[in-house]
Amino acid sequence: MNQIATHMPSGLGAIVDEVDLILMDLWGCMHDGIAAYPAARDCLHRLKERNIPVALLSNAPRRTEAVRPRLREMGIGDDLYAGFYTSGEEVWGHLARRDTDAYRALGRRTYAIFAEHDRVFFDGLDLALVEDVAAADFLLAIGVSGPAVTVADFDAVLAGARARDLPLVCANPDLVVHRGGVAEICAGALAEDYRRRGGRIVIEGKPYPDIYRRVMADFGVTEPGRVLGIGDALRTDVAGAAGIGARSLLIAGGIHHGELLRSGEVDATALARLSEVGPRPDFALPYLRW
Repeated sequence: MNQIATHMPSGLGAIVDEVDLILMDLWGCMHDGIAAYPAARDCLHRLKERNIPVALLSNAPRRTEAVRPRLREMGIGDDLYAGFYTSGEEVWGHLARRDTDAYRALGRRTYAIFAEHDRVFFDGLDLALVEDVAAADFLLAIGVSGPAVTVADFDAVLAGARARDLPLVCANPDLVVHRGGVAEICAGALAEDYRRRGGRIVIEGKPYPDIYRRVMADFGVTEPGRVLGIGDALRTDVAGAAGIGARSLLIAGGIHHGELLRSGEVDATALARLSEVGPRPDFALPYLRW
């Protein structure tokens, strides 16, 4: 059992004095997929005033330049953060460069799982999209078309891929997202199902260390203990920060709101119970506030 309690500060301003870099999650932390949270946006302004750099670190299965316009519409301007990293950008870069053994071995023909609005992801990639998994060299899971879609809808595709021992490349490790309060599965749910079948997974983003190492190198930060990871998911945000030796701040009102929020505040007992079997955040807030 984890004996160390999570601290409950009054707000972000109480814990940033010894922070050199903040890794900021987006969905469930800065916005709900539809609108930005005013208090969270205020935190970005205050961090800028204190000259504490913020790197947005998201498991969005999209390229960063495809996401920036939407952030601007929400009032999260480019001037409020110093860097932007997505799992989708990481996957796109590896597919374009073929710079690791895992990506060099993939082949060019892919059966891709994606929503039509994510077709732009394939721009600039030397890939052939196939409509039959029997003709594919690998699967590419980007996302689904809406909340009605379930993992079971892809049973035949995943079974066919597993029978041929195809690797699955996942552009979003998240299992589920809440868009305006409505749950929708993410590519990570498909990857986990495929992993349970014994399939091979190639995956980028949180909680995997490569993306953290890249951000820290870009910012010239060598001491993980002076990095604060902020996010709403124990499995990705908190585990990822812990994996590199950084501190973490869990936003309990995001993906875990049903388990961890009671009357608008963090249920410390419920959080301690979850932390017995998973990563423990150093700090927790019901929502991001200064």
